[in-house]
Amino acid sequence: MSAAGMRCPACGSTNIVDDDLYSQAQLVCVDCGSVVSEGVLANDPVGGSDVSFSRTTAVAKRPCANLIKGELLPSKGSFPLLLQCNSVLLLVHFLKCICFTPTGQQRVKAICRILMVNREIEDLSHTYYKMAYEHKAFLKVSLQKKDILTGCCVLVSCRQLNWPITVGTISCLLDADSMVVGAIYQEMVKNLSIEAPIINVTDVIEAHCHEYKISSLDVPEELAENSRELTKRAVALVELAADSWIVTGRKPIPIMMAATYLAWQSLKPNKHRLKFSLDKFCQVAKVKKLKSAMTRVAEIKEVLCKLGKEIPWVRETVTPDNVIQLVECILQNRYALLRRAMRTHEDALLEESQASCAEAPPESSSQISECADQTPITSFVKQNGSNSDGKEKPGDADYNPRVLPEHSGTQESQNPPQNWGKRVLFAPPCVIHAKKRRAEQPEHTDVTGDEEISDSEIDSYIRTPQEARDFALMQQMLSLSDSAKS
Repeated sequence: MSAAGMRCPACGSTNIVDDDLYSQAQLVCVDCGSVVSEGVLANDPVGGSDVSFSRTTAVAKRPCANLIKGELLPSKGSFPLLLQCNSVLLLVHFLKCICFTPTGQQRVKAICRILMVNREIEDLSHTYYKMAYEHKAFLKVSLQKKDILTGCCVLVSCRQLNWPITVGTISCLLDADSMVVGAIYQEMVKNLSIEAPIINVTDVIEAHCHEYKISSLDVPEELAENSRELTKRAVALVELAADSWIVTGRKPIPIMMAATYLAWQSLKPNKHRLKFSLDKFCQVAKVKKLKSAMTRVAEIKEVLCKLGKEIPWVRETVTPDNVIQLVECILQNRYALLRRAMRTHEDALLEESQASCAEAPPESSSQISECADQTPITSFVKQNGSNSDGKEKPGDADYNPRVLPEHSGTQESQNPPQNWGKRVLFAPPCVIHAKKRRAEQPEHTDVTGDEEISDSEIDSYIRTPQEARDFALMQQMLSLSDSAKS
């Protein structure tokens, strides 16, 4: 079946047929075999003919198809004017002027209505989309990129007007990859010279907590929790995770899920909540569990245990099973407990380094002091405000647990440690779980393959008479056993 009125752009032939061999039909030139049209998944979809995402607006200042096509959306105030049209031509012209709205603006409006933002954010999103659409950097791009551009305009408008929203939410609404959305967002902000504030994970955790259906209307009373109290406790746990490097380089959603789960357990640590696993909690709250959320729960519990051991009035051993009951006390005194835990850990490392130097047979007393001074652990302890006796210095009150240690160059360069993150109490995840670097193999430049083989090496490959007799006897026994089996 040939397509009438079409001409091949490669050879100019009109012999074009519809090749429906695959699931998506193609218009192919019979003479040269060129694909004239990529085809569409629907021949005549609702609202007019569909446009392939691969088509671009290659011509400058030429409106692309998603701006031209639209649908009839007359406003309420336009109906009295429609009744005054006394001719068909005037009516058609009037409809063209007032009823056709751009598809891109419709997408911006739809996203704003789904997110239920205020009118100011919606108007700002439309303004940014118009600016981006007419910018020269977005003229010769695919319609798929312009479709993502609508969500990026809503995202930057929400961030500027302090409306909590993440890139993952926009990616879900657009059904696009979050990496692609992030790249287009950065490109749009750069080209339009927009100053967009950076959103912290604590800014969006309130909206995240509202997604959990754990109010008294949804779950039993012993499992119900107030959203405001849950948000306050979850924010405190996320801030503690940030102080202990857990948030660094991590995706925010699993961290917020882990903090919400631990906050829900710690607000009323009764037997009903403590026996709930993360899987069961997500089922009750009607949210989808993320795979890495359980790992974040274990990491936050580990930090809580390190701080819970420093509480003076706690006599029992703090474990991940009973640390939930101490969360409120830990969060109220977290800065003092962080300093105390770091000081205790540094004193333990200092004693360990001094003990290791004392066990080694020194030649003189000066060598002992030199060994203690050159130990990386000791230098780390001295740098963070503790003297050799482990006493607190005046500046120790302002100690920041997120400050990384600086190692001295001479001893470290000669004998570099395997992983300094194992020696400190809190370290970034990329340091604690560092990737093993491939060891460089020395190149054997003296081996070419043309070397002569010595006679002794040749003799080592030749069987001795005894080995030859043993080998023949073994072959004979194997053949007898095979014949017996047959």
